[in-house]
Amino acid sequence: MAVKDSKVLIITQNWGIEETELTRPLRDLREAGAQVTLAAAEKAPVETVQHDRYAGETVDADAAYGDVNSADYDLLVVPGGTTNVDRLRVSGDAQRLAKEFAAAGKPIAAICHGAWLLVNAGLLPGKTLTSTRYIKADVENAGGTQVDQEVKVCNANGWRLITSRKPADLDAFVGAIKDTLEE
Repeated sequence: MAVKDSKVLIITQNWGIEETELTRPLRDLREAGAQVTLAAAEKAPVETVQHDRYAGETVDADAAYGDVNSADYDLLVVPGGTTNVDRLRVSGDAQRLAKEFAAAGKPIAAICHGAWLLVNAGLLPGKTLTSTRYIKADVENAGGTQVDQEVKVCNANGWRLITSRKPADLDAFVGAIKDTLEE
C-alpha cells in the first residue's frame, strides 16, 4: 500500500491535545495523500494546547470516535497531551478501537502520553516502546518494556506499534508512520 492509498484514524478528546502531536501527523499525512479522519469524543471542535498549559490551535473533528469503525482504517494514531490521554484512556470506545486495531494486526502509533490508552486497553504485554518518561512506570507495570529513543517500532504480538517520546521526535514519528504505510 502507498501512503496515498491509506486511511488513517486519529483519535483524541475535544480538549487538551498537545498541538503539534495532533497537527503534524494530521497535516503531514494528508499532504502525502493519506485519507485522514480526526475522530474526537464529540464531533465538535478540538482545542489543542501547547506544553499542556497554553492555548493552541483549534481543529475541526471529522467524526466522533464512538461512531467510527476500525475496519475502515489502516492505521490508528494516538496523540499525546496529558489531559487528552488521561480522559481518552478511560473511554470504552477508545479502548475498543485500540483493541480492534491490534486484534486485526493493524498498526497503532502513539506519541508522548498516547501510550496511556494502550496501558488501559491491556495491549502492552510483550511490547517494547518509548513514551514520555512520566508514564514509564505505567508502561512497565502494564507489561511493556520502556526504552528512551526518538522512535521505536515493535512488531511483537502480531501487530506493529510505533511510538515516540515528545514533540521534538515528530519527524521520526511521522516518518515511521509513512514507512509503515508504504510497506
